Amino acid sequence: MNKRKKLNSKFSLLTLVGIILFCSCNKKEDAFINRKISFNSGWSFHLNDSLVDKDTISPATKWRTLDVPHDWSIEEKFDEKSPAGYGGGSLNGGLGWYKKTFKVAAEDTTKITSITFDGVYRNSEVWVNGHYLGKRPNGYIGFQYEISPYLNYGDKNNEIIVKVDNSKQPNSRWYSGSGIFRNVWIETTDKLHVENWGTYITTPKVTAENAKVNIETRIQNDHSESKKIKILTTIYKEDTKVTSTTQYITLTPKSGTLLNVEAEVKSPILWSIENPELYTAVTELLVDDKIIDEYKTTFGIRDFKFDLNKGFILNGKQVKIKGVCMHHDLGPLGAAINTRAIERQLEILKEMGVNGIRTSHNPPAPELLDLCDKMGFIVMDEAFDMWKQTKTKYDYGNDWDKWHRQDLADQLRRDRNHPSIFMWSIGNEIPEQWNETGIEIAKELAAIVRLIDKTRPLTAGMNPPVNMNIDEVTLQFEKKNVSINPLAGSGVLDLIGYNYAHQTFEHHLKNFPNTPFIATETTSGLQTRGYYDAVSDTIKKWPVRWDLKFTEGNPDNTVSAYDQVQTPWGSTHEATWKIIKKHDFLAGMYVWTGFDYIGEPTPYEWPSVSSYFGIVDLAGFPKDVYYMYQSEWTDKTVLHIFPHWNWKAGQTVDVWAYYNKADEVELFLNGKSVGKRSKKGDGLHVMWRIPFEAGTLKAVSRKNGKTVSEKEIKTAGNPSQLKLMADRSTIKADKNDLSFVTVDILDANGTLAPNANNEINFSLKGNGKIVGVCSGDPVSHEPYKGTKHTALAGKCLVIVQAGDKSGRLELTAKANGLKQSTIVITTE
Repeated sequence: MNKRKKLNSKFSLLTLVGIILFCSCNKKEDAFINRKISFNSGWSFHLNDSLVDKDTISPATKWRTLDVPHDWSIEEKFDEKSPAGYGGGSLNGGLGWYKKTFKVAAEDTTKITSITFDGVYRNSEVWVNGHYLGKRPNGYIGFQYEISPYLNYGDKNNEIIVKVDNSKQPNSRWYSGSGIFRNVWIETTDKLHVENWGTYITTPKVTAENAKVNIETRIQNDHSESKKIKILTTIYKEDTKVTSTTQYITLTPKSGTLLNVEAEVKSPILWSIENPELYTAVTELLVDDKIIDEYKTTFGIRDFKFDLNKGFILNGKQVKIKGVCMHHDLGPLGAAINTRAIERQLEILKEMGVNGIRTSHNPPAPELLDLCDKMGFIVMDEAFDMWKQTKTKYDYGNDWDKWHRQDLADQLRRDRNHPSIFMWSIGNEIPEQWNETGIEIAKELAAIVRLIDKTRPLTAGMNPPVNMNIDEVTLQFEKKNVSINPLAGSGVLDLIGYNYAHQTFEHHLKNFPNTPFIATETTSGLQTRGYYDAVSDTIKKWPVRWDLKFTEGNPDNTVSAYDQVQTPWGSTHEATWKIIKKHDFLAGMYVWTGFDYIGEPTPYEWPSVSSYFGIVDLAGFPKDVYYMYQSEWTDKTVLHIFPHWNWKAGQTVDVWAYYNKADEVELFLNGKSVGKRSKKGDGLHVMWRIPFEAGTLKAVSRKNGKTVSEKEIKTAGNPSQLKLMADRSTIKADKNDLSFVTVDILDANGTLAPNANNEINFSLKGNGKIVGVCSGDPVSHEPYKGTKHTALAGKCLVIVQAGDKSGRLELTAKANGLKQSTIVITTE
């Protein structure tokens, strides 16, 4: 008999008690009560990869041992005929099984034990010791099951089995990944405890002198007798106690209560994007002066609003939101979450001047929000890419009726204490936005949001909020054909969210005189890092719009890295930013996208398997337009010139420069000036058109005649050697930490060889492993999980993961005809 059918028929769905979370409520490191521990290591995995397996496992099933988070799709070969399609990255899904054997201490028989999954993509089903716990179709939201009733205690083993069904494809418009791709936790509490997701902290009044802090806490007593409880709530700033309150209650058996605490923080240190200061609220439950439970919530104190005329106001200061949209994949690591990998992405974006993240288009990993809290980002937390009407055949729209209320409520309760979150998005480009059905769904979703969190505005990414007549060639906005999107005009939303339609931004106050503006998704420029047409405004291989026909074709699917190629619905990077920066009432924007991501290669054509939209490529290497934003969005001194300087003799080349803090830039070729250029009007770059001559191209920026910055680009000789550079030379020996190692191909003089595309082989000695390789090439079909990769524009990336022992990791890179290179990474 099919084992799954037997389990399904024998056991019913376990009723969940309360609403559960771990994200922003982790234990203090020095706390007496340790509620949760990692459950990531020592899993066994099996992928149903044959017709014989079908939907079953048996004693004959072959398993391999691994740790989660795990994404099995990223281990697959790129497949032009993959049912996931080009949108899904041409990587297959399938059906996988995970199992793990574990023991529970005998003294825990009187406690409550639960298992939490931060995300499983998708259609997960879970059994413990043969007992069926339940199913969650949504791959992006976390969930928890209590497993106490089914456990063996002491020396007897327990077995957990997780079935993950991502076989029905397509179910996403981009790469989803497959498997237990986020962290797993075991939580043990007394029967008297604070519920997970059990706190809700708000700061209704904030001044420089003091801040009012409201703390709601849900407490549950699952004992068979009443409990007299002392509740001690303490607010800390790092290790310093700020304030404390004590309350006494009696809880009857099998009952719960919602406890309200009002506290005052004097001279609060406010959370901001420059100084993301955090506080911690610790709730302790004591019975007979013994600590029974302890629950930690991280929060921030800040005051903000979206103003109709002044945009976004944070702590009384006008702040322009300079954000990017981010998908959940981590490039060559796939969808398997890794905290350091997310942190690296955010560091790269922060260096560019980014201050906002949109979690497009689903609930993010808890670790992303934790990092945004600590690093200072203005987060738009998004719930859905579709409602009831599907966008792909097997997507979440098929599960909408049964699951959307619980999934949205779980997301809100999980995330609402994060100070980095400033708005909720209930949907992205929803088909129902154009009819009454959509308005009714939006009202339902809005009611759920406002019941659970009343402190943040509600928006949706509408495409667009204003109907427009767009001329197919000139993209000019025809004012005479303006009409309001039904959802935008319904009054349901607190912010009008614009996906593209930058031609209408300046008319916002006229079209929506009562509702503030936010650009939820903008731009959609297309670029391949390091690829250039010699003359940018006479592009032969690619037109300005990728969807327009061109005569010569583009067999290598490259896109010029000059900021001139866009989608028909979007704009170049410069065009949208010029409008956003111009008006105070335009609160800000989220650019599509911060990083390239797997899947959705626009245009949707094989052999491309990843996107071209990113300001940063899939490997984490910035494209040239990164420096346009850096020159506009930061106080750093910026002077960036491009392209490379390896061309045919006499070939006409456009040289661009992004700069700031200067009046002009002068360009020199082999010591001879080819002219001075200054940005005029609202211009964001300068350009020279010159014939190529081998040697040195030098740019000098000046302010009032004095040099501000100098940059050089040299003609490279033949590729000669490899150079390795680690983002961190010392990492933790915890089996999770990563070192991202950049590989440059240089000539004999140490100049980057911009056209080098050598295959590079890697080897690693020591207690660690290579977990990813990538060049950022959207057309590459080489596996990300391997030990060799072909460079793009002279660069490649290799990712090294620490083992569990301290010591030395010795990484060596080799390529035919090139001098090899070795780097040492220390683990401790």
